[in-house]
Amino acid sequence: MTSFVKNPLLSLMAASLLLFNVACRDDDNKTPQSCDAVEFEYEGSLGPEHWGDLCLDSECNGNSQSPVNITGAVDDAVLTDIPQTYTATATHIVNKGHTIQFNFDAGSSIVVNGETYNLLQFHTHTHSEHEVNGAHAPMEMHFVHKNANTGNLAVIGVLVEEGAENATLEHFVHSLPATKDATYESADTFSALDFMPADKSYFTYAGSLTTPPCSEIVTWIVMEHHIEASLDQIEHFEHLEHENARPVQAIEGRVIKHHKG
Repeated sequence: MTSFVKNPLLSLMAASLLLFNVACRDDDNKTPQSCDAVEFEYEGSLGPEHWGDLCLDSECNGNSQSPVNITGAVDDAVLTDIPQTYTATATHIVNKGHTIQFNFDAGSSIVVNGETYNLLQFHTHTHSEHEVNGAHAPMEMHFVHKNANTGNLAVIGVLVEEGAENATLEHFVHSLPATKDATYESADTFSALDFMPADKSYFTYAGSLTTPPCSEIVTWIVMEHHIEASLDQIEHFEHLEHENARPVQAIEGRVIKHHKG
């Protein structure tokens, strides 16, 4: 039997080289744990088809994703109008890069399944993210509400069709901040009710955020009836947001319920 005498120096060098190579591979493949500050886009290598790989906490490849095509909804007699307590807020607008966001003062909320969700903000998508029977609207507003105990969200989606000038939007469209992180503040007040259709019929389903990390923590309430805004008003948002709608996602066996107000 042939015996080999190990050279300690060679062994140390080999081990160091191995560790160096592993570290290099880790650096090359390093993926952020959190999606909080991750860069994403709506096309190309950072587009929606790659969102599931942008960060370790991403749920973008999950089975309860949003938006969806609203079709085949089932009438549910148990559902009721959503109790809304909406108070006036001063104007706080911020350009988030991919969307224009209106932040709300404290005091507005809704009740969903017996739980209170506080209204934080609404933001816009042009064109709409949700489809209804395969058709988009030119714009969609998302009113984001959060439950203080669970952290879960209830988001009311309001589809905006081209039509008459929207009197409330007209106060803001010429003051929308034009660059990312720019803001606009005003003492002028408005209420979320100013953007809600009079008819309270809605569709609801369990879904997710529509941007990374696509967390599946959202009860979606998409109003059946639309509101109107003029083409000029819609184009003010579209000019700043460009195309910021995630493609519709597979329903994956979920049931979309319908409440007739």
